[in-house]
Amino acid sequence: MANGKIQCFLDIASYFSYIAFADLLPNLDLLAAHGVEVEFVPVLIAGINTQSGNKPPWTLQAKAEYLRYDSDRAKERVGKAGIAFPKDFLSMALTVLRAMHYIKRNYSTKQYLTAMHYLFHAFWTPPHKNLTKQDVLREVLASVPSDFPGQGAPLFSSQEVDDIIKAAGTQEYKDALTSSTDEAVAKGAFGAPWIFVTNARGAEEPFFGSDRFNHIYKFLDLPFRDIELLPPTKESKI
Repeated sequence: MANGKIQCFLDIASYFSYIAFADLLPNLDLLAAHGVEVEFVPVLIAGINTQSGNKPPWTLQAKAEYLRYDSDRAKERVGKAGIAFPKDFLSMALTVLRAMHYIKRNYSTKQYLTAMHYLFHAFWTPPHKNLTKQDVLREVLASVPSDFPGQGAPLFSSQEVDDIIKAAGTQEYKDALTSSTDEAVAKGAFGAPWIFVTNARGAEEPFFGSDRFNHIYKFLDLPFRDIELLPPTKESKI
């Protein structure tokens, strides 16, 4: 952690977790060049809501109606125009989150992020794979390409898929998910993505949501281009 760390707590079944992941992913090399470590940590958003007393935004009608606009704007901004809410997205994706903890511990960071990206894609892109079903999760894990987005040989062998599914059912990885969720709550989380940042001076601050990266980069003292209004061009004048 030479110049800071970004710890991103996210849930596969959280739309804006996917948005935050899609925003951070193409910037990982740049962040590394600045000496900033990035860690993606699977958590159960339902557990965070329960412990914090928070309620999902769609439980309030006005927020639910606004969410249609906000979600569309967010996906366009990060180049994920094809994603949409599945009918069953409220289901708790316990097994897939535990599986992600297993992959995080036992595979390289590149393999872990490739698997996470593909699982987000499978869950949020029509026809929407129901990752809460073990047979579907097995099928999706077997389909993860070694280079996603893109092609490539399968990232996991048939035996490795079996090992991942088996591990996800063990107490070790049940505890891993519980522990990461508790850690997020201890760091102030009331939803996901919850982003906890430590800068080079050792100062720490939390950030909530997928559109806080200008504030995060400022806190980390990183050079970045903020939102800037430009003067009209001749072509834009009526």
